[in-house]
Amino acid sequence: MEFKQFGKDGPRISAIGMGTYYDPLWILTGYLGWQRGAAEKLGALKAGLELGMNLIDTAEVYRSEEIVGRAIRGMQRESLFIATKVMSNHLKANSVTKSLESSLKRLGTSYVDLYQIHWPSQTVPIAETLGAMEKLAELGKVRYIGVSNFSLKQMIEARAALKKLDLASTQMSYNLLDRKIEEDIIPYCRKEGLSILAYFPLAHGKLTKSEALLKVAEAHGKTSSQVALNWLADKDSVFPIPRASTAAHVRENAGSVGWQLSEAEMVYLESLRPPKVSPPVR
Repeated sequence: MEFKQFGKDGPRISAIGMGTYYDPLWILTGYLGWQRGAAEKLGALKAGLELGMNLIDTAEVYRSEEIVGRAIRGMQRESLFIATKVMSNHLKANSVTKSLESSLKRLGTSYVDLYQIHWPSQTVPIAETLGAMEKLAELGKVRYIGVSNFSLKQMIEARAALKKLDLASTQMSYNLLDRKIEEDIIPYCRKEGLSILAYFPLAHGKLTKSEALLKVAEAHGKTSSQVALNWLADKDSVFPIPRASTAAHVRENAGSVGWQLSEAEMVYLESLRPPKVSPPVR
């Protein structure tokens, strides 16, 4: 597994992470106390950890924190980088604290490496939310603060609201078919030293069926998914977080690094960008 530095001065973490957003039915049944396929997902996470994929992204709304907690049980905590998110209806100061405590309990850990605001709030001042997160960082329960699904303007406002810390990252949809963040967010993050966690890196499976990617993949003895993930992981500040749903898929994802696309192949793939489309809600 390849490793890259997270943020300006963070640790080196796996270039490919593991995402744990599964599907709406998983979330719904999680609230009911039953989740089909939990053993398979647990096995997927354990397979990734064995391969050195130490970046795991989850969220309180995903109902997957307990699975993550079970996967990392007994491991050296310092070797892991666990990221979770607080829901947009839990952004008042007291709610942020309660949400983190609940997440920590489900994860079975005393701290999270990255605590992210899942979606910006239209009603709670960003300074209130980030103030609470900074206090949690002072208590040693949060190492880094991040945001998700924020516009560039909202990211700049968030950074201005922080008193002692700075944003370490943002999480956005980013893949060969959805490259809107290249217009403003990526240049800004590169300049300011912020990392990007890229969700939907395979565009809901569309890239796995791309004839163009299959053509490039054959030249390397790889799969189209591995080409799509390699394209993302090659970017210094970007960490793709494909869904860890099965051990086979995780092993395939791990094979996305350790080799390089040629400059000509990169140009070819980037020339395939379609008209802009809005990503689905996540």
